[in-house]
Amino acid sequence: MGEAQALSPGDLGFVALFLVGLAGVTIGVNRKVGAADSEHYFLGGRDIPWWAIGLSLFASNIGTDHLVGLAGSGAASGLVVGLIELNSCYFLLVLGWVFVPHYVSMNIFTVPEFLEKRFDSSFRTSYAIFVIVATIATKISVTIFAGATVLEQVVGWNMLPSSMILLALTGIYTAVGGLAVVMYTEVLQSIVLLFGSAWSCTQ
Repeated sequence: MGEAQALSPGDLGFVALFLVGLAGVTIGVNRKVGAADSEHYFLGGRDIPWWAIGLSLFASNIGTDHLVGLAGSGAASGLVVGLIELNSCYFLLVLGWVFVPHYVSMNIFTVPEFLEKRFDSSFRTSYAIFVIVATIATKISVTIFAGATVLEQVVGWNMLPSSMILLALTGIYTAVGGLAVVMYTEVLQSIVLLFGSAWSCTQ
């Protein structure tokens, strides 16, 4: 890759527009849905439309680790590295049509809740701790590192402050509005991901 370049006025304008949109979505959804109780904070008030759920799932699964890491592996090794992502579509459909109705009927919304009903509360706690540690070590860290790597290579920003900024932005809108804000901001991010990826393919 060539030397890092300074952001053009158009680039800065787009970044500013995205941040304004992010703030607008956070404030607007927080006012509409709110986070007054656990149902609104953790379950989005149980009133999220299907298209927001779909785009949120897309943005949750496709991140900088895919755009940077998986895309690079695919370019080097071929389509086979993406088969796990393609095959996961079938398992998600089975999960949605077969298992989710069963979980909802039992008033279960997380895997730890299911494990508590199936075994006991200590198993739930142990599993929750394991998942948190594993997610930080294998998912969040990789995603933040990939995003910071792009900023370092493209615009020359130092990796550590870039990582802190990415974490701070995500933490703020998540803490402010809960699940509903997360899902609607991911709708915005999905649009940026799709159009940005399509534009990159033409360059």
